[in-house]
Amino acid sequence: MQSIKKEKHMNKITEKAAKVKLLILDVDGVLTDGTLYFGADDGNEETKGYNIKDGLGLVLLKEAGIEVAVITGRKSKSVSNRLKGLGITQVYQGQLNKAGAYSELLDKLGLKAEQTAYIGDDLIDLPILTKAGLAIAVKDAHAEVLSRVDMITDNIGGNGAVREVCDLLLKSQELYEGILNRYLEM
Repeated sequence: MQSIKKEKHMNKITEKAAKVKLLILDVDGVLTDGTLYFGADDGNEETKGYNIKDGLGLVLLKEAGIEVAVITGRKSKSVSNRLKGLGITQVYQGQLNKAGAYSELLDKLGLKAEQTAYIGDDLIDLPILTKAGLAIAVKDAHAEVLSRVDMITDNIGGNGAVREVCDLLLKSQELYEGILNRYLEM
């Protein structure tokens, strides 16, 4: 009985993922493990660690025609540099009201909520998670977030959770095999 419920749940997630035209991410706790490092001099230098597999997953999504955006509560040069390197141009930093940035982004891209997926990890992400077509939390997200999403990743934030979602979107839209074959033929 349990496996039937799990299969039905996965089918719902796959159906929602097949409609996604835009993946939106939080940064701290999702694209990173949530740890912040500050320089000793004046404390203004902030560094973060990013998972290279997550980065490739985001690049593959963009190459497949699925847009990627970031809405984050903090402002960081580290984030700007990483996203620029990945070719992600839809970036909203310093957004304590994430719902406003989300609405602006949908209007700008001409998309509906059901065409979006959002990955979050904490209470500040709930306003978007409750609106997105596919709401996703990383495994180590806050309990309130975990209880309100469609999907919880098997991996924690900053450790392959984003790549897991990228692969899901590509597979749900039958784009994964083409990408895999492209790499196998190199």
